[in-house]
Amino acid sequence: MYGTGGGLPEYRASLLASRGFAVLALAYYSYLDLPKDMRELDLEYFEEAVSFLRTHPQVKGPGIGVLAISKSGDLALSMASFLPGISATVSINGCNANTLFPLRYKGTVFPPLSFKTSRQFLTKSGIANIRDTLNNPTEGENRQSLIPIEQAQCRFLFVVAEDDQNWKSPFYAEEAAKRLREHGKDNCEVVVYPGAGHYLEPPYFPHCPSSLHLLVGLPVVWGGEPRSHGEAQVDLWGRIQAFFIKHLDGEHLQG
Repeated sequence: MYGTGGGLPEYRASLLASRGFAVLALAYYSYLDLPKDMRELDLEYFEEAVSFLRTHPQVKGPGIGVLAISKSGDLALSMASFLPGISATVSINGCNANTLFPLRYKGTVFPPLSFKTSRQFLTKSGIANIRDTLNNPTEGENRQSLIPIEQAQCRFLFVVAEDDQNWKSPFYAEEAAKRLREHGKDNCEVVVYPGAGHYLEPPYFPHCPSSLHLLVGLPVVWGGEPRSHGEAQVDLWGRIQAFFIKHLDGEHLQG
């Protein structure tokens, strides 16, 4: 799953499928008959996708994996925390709290983490930096947006770009790992890539230092130094495959 861009990006799913994985690329807004805007998300939609994949005859099971980046990272954590049948979750530069829009599940609504646009500023090149916009999810009323990942029965791989300028993903990953440890869990790995920016894509994708953010309505800085970012993408691709092979019992998958 991808972030706030909407639509149905399939290239990462296609690459994983070429390595022997059964993959479902999941859109959740601005695609076909899905809502054009994200005003509220319903976890039951994602539950239906999990059920579809788990019961597909080409899926070995019993559990499945979830791979997500940016906004969809917190959706992946919510899926792992509330939905059965998820064995491995990879969150790339995601948040440990529900962000941007309310998330509904079976009559309960989880509020989004609040933010202050006054902390947004323009760089010398006239591009917006929104890194400090979100409030701290561990403080005060913001805690109600935290995702109870200690409920999850899966393994987590938290991937962090140290120069992520979209938001404070290093802090969010640290807090997620800390929460798991406090609940006696030892089911996560945190991988940090110095010099990498927010949009970690498959290997050899060009580094994207900035682009239009559809929700902000302005070009924003994503961060990253080209060489370090590129090297991170190459390394991450192997890590993702190894993680899923190990925790999805995929001994028949290609390397």
